[in-house]
Amino acid sequence: MRLTPGIITPQFTVSDILGEKHSPEKYMGQKWMLSFFRYASCPACNLRIHELTKVYNELQEKGFSILAVFESPKDSIMEYVGKNKLPFPIIPDPERNLYKLYGVESSWLGYIMGAPTVMKAILKGFFPGKMEGDKAIVPADFLINPDGTIHTAYYGKNIGDHLLMNNISSFIKE
Repeated sequence: MRLTPGIITPQFTVSDILGEKHSPEKYMGQKWMLSFFRYASCPACNLRIHELTKVYNELQEKGFSILAVFESPKDSIMEYVGKNKLPFPIIPDPERNLYKLYGVESSWLGYIMGAPTVMKAILKGFFPGKMEGDKAIVPADFLINPDGTIHTAYYGKNIGDHLLMNNISSFIKE
């Protein structure tokens, strides 16, 4: 079931790829984004991580944090996504427990419609590798208010569709 703005973000406690614990309570009092990705070698996902990494220091200076979730195990994340030092935590969720909790869905039409973003990522040097989990899982982004309520629940339309950076910037400025 998809989540909607205004509700309290579902509660969880998970460990990132470095073993640090994360929960919504950890981010109380600040604006943050919970971002769901596909598997660790997904070209479109790695392009998005690259884009977020480039602007993260600026976002963090404004009190904004990002918590990213992948449906791959830690070893795969370390091999693909984590081969470069990342400024924000990455959560491995191969059982997709968080995906289910937040209503992140799978769509074969979204898989097909995401081909242009995948091609763009490949042209920028993000090549596919080992495919894991639900190949048709579609990304989702949740902007969360300092009081723990969901401000924006963005469910992507295809495998390369994430919340626009302008929407994130607007949220931070509010």
